[in-house]
Amino acid sequence: MQPPAHSVVLTQVTEWHDGAVRAVEDMLAVEEPLEIRLNGAPVTVTMRTPGHDVELAAGFLLTEGIIESADEIAAMRGAGVETSAKSNTVDVELRTRNFEAAELQRNFFTASSCGICGKATIESIRRRGLCAPNPNFRVRPEVLCSLPEAIRAEQAVFERTGGLHAAALFDAEGTLVALREDIGRHNAVDKVIGWAMHAAKLPLGESILMVSGRGGFEIVQKALAAGVPVLASVSAPSSLAVQLAREMGMTLIGFLRGRRFIVYAGASR
Repeated sequence: MQPPAHSVVLTQVTEWHDGAVRAVEDMLAVEEPLEIRLNGAPVTVTMRTPGHDVELAAGFLLTEGIIESADEIAAMRGAGVETSAKSNTVDVELRTRNFEAAELQRNFFTASSCGICGKATIESIRRRGLCAPNPNFRVRPEVLCSLPEAIRAEQAVFERTGGLHAAALFDAEGTLVALREDIGRHNAVDKVIGWAMHAAKLPLGESILMVSGRGGFEIVQKALAAGVPVLASVSAPSSLAVQLAREMGMTLIGFLRGRRFIVYAGASR
């Protein structure tokens, strides 16, 4: 497995091991800012791990309700589109221009620990008019139990650094469809959803989304925007995440480890 270009960097460190000290080389996950622009106007900046930046920008625009489909995007400029060179900017040209960049800027805040966090109330989700995900989708417990190992086996950057989150899409049989890594788990989710948008696979009504870390409100919000019926995480969800999942008819699973998991919402699936 090869990590995306510019996503890891070598550094010199001092290792202490059982009383012995030595100088060694270590790999670090890169953390750099990415500015997302709409029609040339800066909208937000997120701290992310370089790689799949165009997917990150597209997924962010969809999951935060700025656009509703790929049809609204006329063009995207940035690393991975015109050149493989490093870039910390993605400029998205929208077909519609009925947005105010300054207003959008006020609706978002960033932190390196979580990426771009969305609006923090369920009422904002209701106003967006998101639909309940596919009620007929079902997943077997054995499939769920196989997901953490499948993710770990494909985490190229985590394997080298031990310092990244992952988000992965699976089908009903547990086959890995797409995986993305990032220093922020919200960014990893946006990258996966951006991939699905470019691949014309939205809505993801026949998919399972699994994330490393906890299943917070913002992760549930983003998964709902993409039509994901089952969201699983290796850690605990928050109370607001559970409330939102129950209200919207999403299956929310936490503490998915080994042969055990907890269903917080949507046990019928």
